[in-house]
Amino acid sequence: MAVFLKRLAKAAAPIAFGGQTKSGSPIRFGALAAISGGITSYYLFSSSHDLVYLDQLNEDTTPKVALNPDKWIEFKLQDKVQASHNSQLFRAPTGQNAEGKTKYAIRPYTPISDPDAKGYFDLLIKVYPEGKMSQHFASLKPGDVVEVKGPIEKLRYSANMKKHIGMIAGGTGITPMLQIIDSILKNPDDNTQVSLLYANVSPDDILLKKKLDMLSASNPNLKVFYTVDNPTKDWLGGRGFISKQMVVKGLPVPSDDTLILVCGPPGMMNHISGDKAKDRSQGELTGILKELGYTEDMVYKF
Repeated sequence: MAVFLKRLAKAAAPIAFGGQTKSGSPIRFGALAAISGGITSYYLFSSSHDLVYLDQLNEDTTPKVALNPDKWIEFKLQDKVQASHNSQLFRAPTGQNAEGKTKYAIRPYTPISDPDAKGYFDLLIKVYPEGKMSQHFASLKPGDVVEVKGPIEKLRYSANMKKHIGMIAGGTGITPMLQIIDSILKNPDDNTQVSLLYANVSPDDILLKKKLDMLSASNPNLKVFYTVDNPTKDWLGGRGFISKQMVVKGLPVPSDDTLILVCGPPGMMNHISGDKAKDRSQGELTGILKELGYTEDMVYKF
């Protein structure tokens, strides 16, 4: 358990599905997972605040990556501890369809563990009161198993691809940002400047705040700004939704050397950049980023 808690303290590193990741090489973000009886390695957070870590069941000693995009792999739940919340693709049985076949719920989540970790990977998942997938995860006990596969390829990050990356995250949308942040900071040859605007409902909802504060304090190329809807009396960060003023003050200006990453709930996405299209492509850029002069090739929506 002590080792597991230390891993949580270090959480925020990227994981590459389908291949090893070296410093400076492209990183794939996203993967598939399915619940038919078990689960992969991840952290469960939020109202339930369950943290889960799973070991791969395969006893073969040959080196393997965490996931396979063409094959469901079983993972076994090893441990659960209290934490906070967060998002790969998992599938859970939800009954039967009209033909009597099992129906599955599909959900995407983003790992936060190091790509070089062997035998496990970690996810942050927010547990919603009526969430079919997250409630299933929250109910798992040590020894339970889930089937997982991936990746679902999204953004390919490579070192120094842009001079300045701005990030706008809401709630569990911090997970893909943490992947990229950690990839940049662990590579001494990556000089990318990173600015993060992170919005939450309250100070208590800020995921991995201690980790983010530690990273920003020890790395001059990372700046983090928090804003919350319901601040406490002693709250010193921003207040309310992310505004034009916050973006102008905290993020890089529109430029060919700028990339703005956005990930959060639908309401926030619509306000900031517009959500993805129905086919999950990037869709039209709208919201305050368009109003401030950013173009579609300067913005990526997770």
